[in-house]
Amino acid sequence: MLDNNPIAIEFRDVTLSKNNRSLVSNLNFSIYTGEALILLGRSGSGKTTTMKLINNLFTPTEGKVLFDGKSTQQWDDIKLRRKIGYVIQETGLFPHFTVEKNVGLVPSLEGWKPKQIKTRVCELLNLVGLPAEEFAGRHPHELSGGQRQRVGVARALAADPPVLLMDEPFGALDPITRLELQKEFKHLQQDLGKTVVFVTHDIQEAFILASRIGLMYKGEMVFLGAPDEFLQSSHPEAQAFMECVKAVA
Repeated sequence: MLDNNPIAIEFRDVTLSKNNRSLVSNLNFSIYTGEALILLGRSGSGKTTTMKLINNLFTPTEGKVLFDGKSTQQWDDIKLRRKIGYVIQETGLFPHFTVEKNVGLVPSLEGWKPKQIKTRVCELLNLVGLPAEEFAGRHPHELSGGQRQRVGVARALAADPPVLLMDEPFGALDPITRLELQKEFKHLQQDLGKTVVFVTHDIQEAFILASRIGLMYKGEMVFLGAPDEFLQSSHPEAQAFMECVKAVA
C-alpha cells in the first residue's frame, strides 16, 4: 500500500492566486515515496501550476508545500531543484551541447569529477536505450523526437534526484513512439523507485503510468485515487474523461 510509504511531498491548504483569480485552490494531498502520481486534467485546469509549486517555480499565496518535511519556501531554491529532476515536452536540451554534455550538466554543477560524470552518463544513456558509444557525441539536432525525450529523461536522472517532475513529456511525439516511451518509462520508474509527478491531459497515458490519478478541474483536485477507483468515480469530470476512452474504443 502506498500510504505505508514515507511522504515525499505534501500540500497543506495550498492556494495560488494571481490578479484576484485563483489558479489553484484548497489543495490538500500527499505524494508518497516511490509512487507515480499522474495529474490529469483539461488545459487550464491547474495541473502544471500544481507541479510548479513543488519545485518553488510558483509560491503559494496561502498554505504551504512540504518537500522532505520542510516548506519549499524554507529551502534554498538551487538545493531544492537539484533534488528534483524536471522533464518538459520540448526537453530543453542545449542545442550546442553534445548528448554527453547535456546529460552530465547537473553532476558537473554539483562538482562531480570528470571520470565519475562520464561513467554516470554512459550508465544512463544505456538505461534509456541510447548506447553511449553511438549517441554520446551527437547533438540534439541529430536525434529524433523520441531520442531527445530519452536524453531529457537521462539528464533529469543524472544526479540521482529522489523526485521527478514530468510536464507532458511525450505529448509532441507520434502515437507509436509515445506508447513505447510510456511503457519504457513505467518500467524505469518501478526499477529505480523514483517518486514521479507526471502532468497529462491524456486519460490513456494516465492509466498506463499511474499509481494514483489526481484529477484537476478549475484549479481544484476533484478526485485522487488508484486507476480502478477512477473507473468508479461519479464526478462529472471523471466521467467526461472516461467517455473519451469509450469514444476511442
